[in-house]
Amino acid sequence: MANEMTTVDALQSLKPGAEWVLRGDTLEWLDSEQTEPTTAELAAEVTRLQGVYDGKAYQRTRQPAYAALAEQLDQLYHDMTAGKLDATGEWHKAIKAVKDATPKP
Repeated sequence: MANEMTTVDALQSLKPGAEWVLRGDTLEWLDSEQTEPTTAELAAEVTRLQGVYDGKAYQRTRQPAYAALAEQLDQLYHDMTAGKLDATGEWHKAIKAVKDATPKP
């Protein structure tokens, strides 16, 4: 996996701002306001976060394929000037090409 979710990610997601120390696999809970999550809760959150991350792989693949925003704005300007703010415009065609090359799962 390109980015594997960890217990730290799960702790930050489940208990934002909580005080704790993780030494290896040993969690020392220091927070007096939030309750310590169970091992099962942490494992479930790691699994959930990994699923969310993996499910958005297409977005990470698409991002570098899109033109820079300045270039996209220029395309939109020229499309507006030409009266092509529909599927015939260059901006729409460029965006569609990226989306077609990397579809959502």
